[in-house]
Amino acid sequence: MFARRFIAEVKQRQPDLPCSFSFGYSMEHPQLWEAIRFLRAIGSPQAEFLQCDGMKNRDAQECEWFSKKLAEEGVKHLNFTFYGLSAYHDLFAKRKGDFDLLIRMMTAAAHAGLDISAGIPLTKENAAQVDGLIGILRKQPCEKITLFIPHEEGKGAALAPARLVEDDLLMLSSDAQRLINRSIYRPEREWVTGQGFTEETKRTIIISLREDNIERYEGMSAQNLIAEIEALDDDYYAAFPGFLELAKRYGDPSGKKLYRQRDLFHHYRRMFAQDTGIAVYDVTDERQSGSRRY
Repeated sequence: MFARRFIAEVKQRQPDLPCSFSFGYSMEHPQLWEAIRFLRAIGSPQAEFLQCDGMKNRDAQECEWFSKKLAEEGVKHLNFTFYGLSAYHDLFAKRKGDFDLLIRMMTAAAHAGLDISAGIPLTKENAAQVDGLIGILRKQPCEKITLFIPHEEGKGAALAPARLVEDDLLMLSSDAQRLINRSIYRPEREWVTGQGFTEETKRTIIISLREDNIERYEGMSAQNLIAEIEALDDDYYAAFPGFLELAKRYGDPSGKKLYRQRDLFHHYRRMFAQDTGIAVYDVTDERQSGSRRY
């Protein structure tokens, strides 16, 4: 297995370099139990935490069996993403019955003794539904609910027109507003002044195994593969000005749209690339190998 060989090689040659393994945005892995055992063997946090989106549609009995099996394999915590109330969620996810499936899975997970949390991506489109959704989730065995504003990376670019603005928060109750971290999500006008901006001095290298690269990656040493992705990261960020320079060029000093620092930086880089026509490998696209700076 590539991951086993890669991690062993990193531990031998670069023991101070943290290294882990995870799989997919859907936990419906064809060899799920084997994958969980491997994650546990290498000490990966994902061995105990699964993000249960895009799962196979199971009836109540199947959900009970599945949750019990997860608990037996050492899983402790399941997280679910809700895009809005039932009809909107199913439409957004393009999966009829998905909302009801998540509720069934929550109930079954609780019976199996698993911890449960939920995340709600907050946009202009679903803001008016959020309080109703929170009310439903609080009737479920859900220990924690978090609101977050989705990024515009990869397919997330399609959500740019629905980005939340400060006025949209007025649709939310004070209770719901407390579930979003306003120290992280701030209006553009605050970021463009440099207020609270911190330089990204570290990076995580992400190696995504795909059908179009696995054969080549298997023929590379861990050290050479890491170096290749590091070079892509270097080239990508060298192609763009820094955040404050981009903010001076593209920032709206009265902007009310809410961003994380990372997301606004990415937003400005996309605008710069469109204006200048530069073509550079996008290391921020999680559908391919790349990196994450922080």
